Amino acid sequence: MLVHTVYFWLKPELTAAQLADFRRGVESLGTIKAVDKIYVGTPAKTERRPIIDSSYSFALTVLCKDVAAHDAYQVDPIHLAFIAKFKTFWTKVQIYDAE
Repeated sequence: MLVHTVYFWLKPELTAAQLADFRRGVESLGTIKAVDKIYVGTPAKTERRPIIDSSYSFALTVLCKDVAAHDAYQVDPIHLAFIAKFKTFWTKVQIYDAE
């Protein structure tokens, strides 16, 4: 299994409608054939501790069966359309991949 985790820092001036549109866009990534499961969320309202980074706007976790599935996800037209549509929404993206 490959776990692809993406954190998005969005521009603070985005409207509520833009944020809702972004979330729908992120959730659409779950329709990609190479994806087994996705999880989408915002920072949890857990107790603040020095080791927790809750500065991001949205988190996406994508589960793929292997590296080949991950690679297919990366070039899928749905993924590429998401990037093209929303890349102006973020100021930073950080990705962690684990096997």
